[in-house]
Amino acid sequence: MYYSDDVIEEVRQRNDIVSVVSGYVKLQRRGSNYFGLCPFHNEKSPSFSVSPSKQMYYCFGCGAGGGVFNFIMEYENYTFPEAVRYLAERVGMTLPEEEYNEEARKARDLRSSVLEINKIAAKFYYYQLRSAQGQRGMEYLKNRALSDETMKHFGLGYAGQDGTALYRYLKKQNVSDQLLKDSGLMQVNERQGMYDKFWNRVMFPIMDVNHRVIGFGGRVMGDGKPKYLNSPETVIFDKSRNLYGLNFARSSKEKAMLVCEGYMDVISMHQAGFTNAVASLGTALTSRHATILKRYTDEVILTYDSDEAGIRAALRAIPLLKEAGVSTRVLHMEPYKDPDEFIKALGTDAFRERIEQAENSFLFELSVMEKSYDMKDPDGKTRFFQAVAGKIAGLELEIERENYIEAVVSRYQTSYEGMRKMVLNVLMQGAPVRMAPRRLENENHAEKDDGILRSQRLILTWLTEYPELYPTVSAYIRPEDFTDGLYSEVASMLYDQLSKNERNPARIVNHFTEPDQQRTVAQIFNTEVPVATEKEQEKAIADTIRKVMTYAVEQQSARLDPTDLKGLQDLIQAKKRLERLSGLHISLSAGKDK
Repeated sequence: MYYSDDVIEEVRQRNDIVSVVSGYVKLQRRGSNYFGLCPFHNEKSPSFSVSPSKQMYYCFGCGAGGGVFNFIMEYENYTFPEAVRYLAERVGMTLPEEEYNEEARKARDLRSSVLEINKIAAKFYYYQLRSAQGQRGMEYLKNRALSDETMKHFGLGYAGQDGTALYRYLKKQNVSDQLLKDSGLMQVNERQGMYDKFWNRVMFPIMDVNHRVIGFGGRVMGDGKPKYLNSPETVIFDKSRNLYGLNFARSSKEKAMLVCEGYMDVISMHQAGFTNAVASLGTALTSRHATILKRYTDEVILTYDSDEAGIRAALRAIPLLKEAGVSTRVLHMEPYKDPDEFIKALGTDAFRERIEQAENSFLFELSVMEKSYDMKDPDGKTRFFQAVAGKIAGLELEIERENYIEAVVSRYQTSYEGMRKMVLNVLMQGAPVRMAPRRLENENHAEKDDGILRSQRLILTWLTEYPELYPTVSAYIRPEDFTDGLYSEVASMLYDQLSKNERNPARIVNHFTEPDQQRTVAQIFNTEVPVATEKEQEKAIADTIRKVMTYAVEQQSARLDPTDLKGLQDLIQAKKRLERLSGLHISLSAGKDK
């Protein structure tokens, strides 16, 4: 759905960000801003800032930031149109009628219809479990020690042995056969016609993060095959984009997510108080799952079954989570097979202790790898350490390699120097480009670039806080002097606002659609430099203007084509502006330079 910029701006203006965020985070005023504990990562000291004047939030701990739309999108996992509609409803604002082309209208209607059918089916299964027909399913769940409250919380149900019960029920609701087929709840063949996909099964509704039923999983009663059956992929259900239990786990205050194998593991863990447990939906963890988990946590603890299949699943998941930037540990449940068995046998305190003792994923990989070598044989042990050295050499950061060398030495009681030399040999053989002078040169260049970008961010932050600086700053620094393309675009929009005596950084954030861009823009408008007095602030502003302008002139000179007359004229003008900067003095109280 497309909404005009004017409509979006009206929704934003009518939803004060402090009021909206206060509904999710306890905020306390500190100076001109409000602070609280960040809802997007675990912290003990408040670093989450909300600015009434900028109508923005920013976390100095994890870098999350943006305007009121971004906050709702991040917290509720809404799309942008969903966030607009949510905030409009919050203030009783009626949005314009949605306009779709014919194809988009049909797609929207199909999604809405399938969601509604799944909702009806979930209620049907829920009722069946609690009726006489559901006795077998209820006995199974009770034998698994699930409470009535837990069954209600997860909406558990039952599909009876009549393979057409749901079909007949939905037909009474005037649902067409084509829609039933599209829902994934039915199967069709020439002999039987249309009949229920799920029967004689305990039913687990699968919900998206907004608690909408998007599919089902069913556990067969008895020895039927397959043991677990999932909905097929539909217009609303994609196994690789959803995790079972995430609708509840995303609100957990625990630092890490517990990733396990199945529905019952998730449910039993939630019942035991581990509300941060999720599971993939009848498939191995994918890179998409890892990306989704990264939205909610920086750490995952794999709680897969302790059998060979569980070990293989953990080994597959570890590199995917690492690629997504998620720190990973592996929980050991021996002598029990899965979390459900462990908790029933030893209780929640013992399981929490196992969580705290979960093994670093790299060391877990080594322990699995060790089983392939005869550690009592000197040759086997040597080959093992050679394999370990190759694995350590594959780590990108030198400090990380050093840390794991120390960990291996400690665990296997081997020589530090011997292990370190083995790693260096692998690096020399496989990566001759790792030369210290080149690496240092690149690091210095990166540090300089980062320093300039920080200076440019400071200029843009100060312009939002002290708009009276605009005439002075714009007299020296032009939008094109900001060397990063995104920074230059932000500067251009901010200059345009300030030239009209407006100041609306939140609107600039909303201009960008990519989450990474929005976070960067939020950072641009929330960069700080520690100063104690107004005089120090004034000096910092003047020094930063000089630094940004000097670098801009250097870059213009380096890029100049000798045949480009206009470029040469621009450079001459830039150098003149730089010369005038020698006597620059900033006075915040006077609102102008002297």
